[in-house]
Amino acid sequence: MEQTVTPYPLYEDGAAAVDFLTEAFGFREKMRSAGDSGGFHAELEIAPGGSVIYVGQPADGLRNPSVVGKTSLVYVIVDDVESHFARAKAAGAQIVSEPKDQSYGYRHYGCTDPQGHEWYFASPISSG
Repeated sequence: MEQTVTPYPLYEDGAAAVDFLTEAFGFREKMRSAGDSGGFHAELEIAPGGSVIYVGQPADGLRNPSVVGKTSLVYVIVDDVESHFARAKAAGAQIVSEPKDQSYGYRHYGCTDPQGHEWYFASPISSG
C-alpha cells in the first residue's frame, strides 16, 4: 500500500535541518528544492523504499516549534532502536526519554532536533 500520510515539519533553516536529519536519524535525501523567494522543500526517506517525510521552511503564517512551542511529534518505526538511539545521541539530538519498553509492544526513545521538533523512534519488542 502506498504511504497515505506524510509528516511535513517546518524548519527556520531547511538546509541545516536536512543535514541534521540525515546524520542523526539516518534519513536519506531524495530531493531538495530551494525557490528564489526563500522557499524550501525536501523529501527524506527513512530507508530505501521506506516511508518519506517532507521538510520545509515556514511561510504564509506557519511557524516551527522554536517560535510557538511544541504542537506535535513524529513517531518513526526503525529496525534497531538501540543503535538508532546511539547514532542520534552522538549527533547531538537532545534526548527526552531513554529507550524503554512500552506496554503496547514497542521499545522507543524520544528526542528533539536542534529546531525544537520532537521525535520518537521505536522498534517492535520481539515476542520470543
